[in-house]
Amino acid sequence: MDIIVSGSLAYDRIMDFPGYFADHILPEKIHVLNVSFTVNGLVEKFGGTAGNIAYALTLLGEKPRVVAAVGKDYQPYFDWLTENGVACDHITVVNETLTACAYITTDMSDNQITGFNAGAMKYPSSFDFSKLSPQETLAIIAPGNLQDMQNYAGVCRECGIGYIFDPGQSLPMWTERSLIRCLEGSRLLISNDYELEMITAKTGLGKKRLLELTGTVITTLGELGSCVCADGCEVRIPAVKPCEVVDPTGAGDAYRGGLIKGLALGKDIEESARMGSACASFAVECYGTQCYRFTPEEFEARVAVCST
Repeated sequence: MDIIVSGSLAYDRIMDFPGYFADHILPEKIHVLNVSFTVNGLVEKFGGTAGNIAYALTLLGEKPRVVAAVGKDYQPYFDWLTENGVACDHITVVNETLTACAYITTDMSDNQITGFNAGAMKYPSSFDFSKLSPQETLAIIAPGNLQDMQNYAGVCRECGIGYIFDPGQSLPMWTERSLIRCLEGSRLLISNDYELEMITAKTGLGKKRLLELTGTVITTLGELGSCVCADGCEVRIPAVKPCEVVDPTGAGDAYRGGLIKGLALGKDIEESARMGSACASFAVECYGTQCYRFTPEEFEARVAVCST
């Protein structure tokens, strides 16, 4: 199976706040918000939706093609991708700017505040879908350059390539019309519960109507697992309990990697979602989005736990 991962590549600068955001935000003063959080320290990791999903897929034995744009500081990321078996052939280098960067602060309740500099993500990438076999290709359109997301959804639809639509953090930038157009004909819509609320508010469509546009709606619910809606049925997929929770950043992308692996193997949507849940459980055990590892045996053991 040829797996195309369109999205972002970014450097993640991750910080831990040894307290609770809620204790420092006054609801009655939210209109004049001015707060500062002193963090324990900062570490830089490789991230971005495309990088994170591709990393999970390589751990699962796949060779995904990453479609994204990076800036002039790309070399450390390219070295990392190559070291982990991810080809850089389809990544566009923009020498006029820096690679996208996320500044992520997590409090003691695992709430997160993120500042994001788009950098090279402001520039579209380039990929030719026309030479791919529709029957042997699966794409995920994850948050990245908005023009890419819209164009690639249209191209996949025209070529008959099944694609997963994952608007995520890009949702504030979408218009109602463009969002509906990308949903229409997609194989699957995936989002967390907050993002699903944003989608329904922006489009004016409930979940039932969304299912008329896409084949399946998957909603991730953090430690509560995920919800799969397809063919008129709603199934709850439990979260796999990690050995310890170190950092939730990137767990959603790991879930997507496991999910795509299942679909690539021809498994049904529920079993694929269980694989997503298993993969996500490894991600939260490590600090950073591309730091976890597992053996095939360890992965299968957690899938089995999720299936009982």
